[in-house]
Amino acid sequence: MATMRATRMVGVGQMICEEIDVPQITDGQVLIESEMASICGSDLHVVMMGAGLNHPFPCPHGYPGHEGIGRIVESKAAGLVEGQHVLTFPNPPVGECFNEYQRVGANYCVPLPDCDLPRSHLLMAQQLGTVIYAMKKHPRDVSGETVAVMGQGSAGLFWTYLLKQAGAAQIIVSDLSDTRLAMASSYGADLCVNAGKGELSSAVRDVTTGRGVDYLVEAVGRADTFRESVDHVRMDGEIMWFGLPSVDSDIEMRFHKFFRKRLSAASTYGAQDETDSASFREALDLIASGAIDVAPLLSHIFPVEKIDEAMHLAHEPHDDQALKVSIEFS
Repeated sequence: MATMRATRMVGVGQMICEEIDVPQITDGQVLIESEMASICGSDLHVVMMGAGLNHPFPCPHGYPGHEGIGRIVESKAAGLVEGQHVLTFPNPPVGECFNEYQRVGANYCVPLPDCDLPRSHLLMAQQLGTVIYAMKKHPRDVSGETVAVMGQGSAGLFWTYLLKQAGAAQIIVSDLSDTRLAMASSYGADLCVNAGKGELSSAVRDVTTGRGVDYLVEAVGRADTFRESVDHVRMDGEIMWFGLPSVDSDIEMRFHKFFRKRLSAASTYGAQDETDSASFREALDLIASGAIDVAPLLSHIFPVEKIDEAMHLAHEPHDDQALKVSIEFS
């Protein structure tokens, strides 16, 4: 029987790569030879923090990888044929994107558009698609508004780009990485704050003359930024809590301030289960057309055998100026 390289989470902060048999697929699935997979912020909450674990240790191989790209080598699904290159976006509990071969349901992959871009660029459509999905589920007209985006990982950067394209007049962003903040400027940020060197509250106060921003996106997912988010929004403003929680326990919040400001807030997930994968298709089209340049995001690529090193870098990216950390199977 053929074998493959497969990753496995064996403990919090511990990933290994080992050789196992290539799995069999069932009706409605395709078997994909993986080319690349990206590490999502939600993967780091699971692997590095132990938050949101769906399995006991050792976890199933390939988990929790859910941002992948590869070639179909076997199909038992209508409309998907061998040889097609596809973007894969399985739900994380059953994700196998960190394996050399992954089993994916027909609803969780879409064929790549025909374009001259490297497929590594098209891989970024998974993360971009989740932001597009969130904006469609909770639409807001930001034309002429002042907006803040906390966190400038790939998700936060995509929020910055799309909000500027939607007409936001001023976008204030924060992150711990100067590299990410420099990228944010090219994506449309008007003011960048290093959260380790300055206070976002001071920047918001100066830009809005003490009023607060109209709309804020929390794209970090940490308890402290979740609590802090209510501080920066004006009366009757709105918050999008986009970051996946980094802990399983309850997070305290400043509800008195939230209440007195008459704030509205929303959160969302589940882009993978959207009808016809519309947001991922839209993301692929944006990248393939050149409307958004994702090339600078691809800062670090590791062979799958170094999955543990890749996870640790993605978790602490600042010293090495990492943006999006990916793994490859060549």
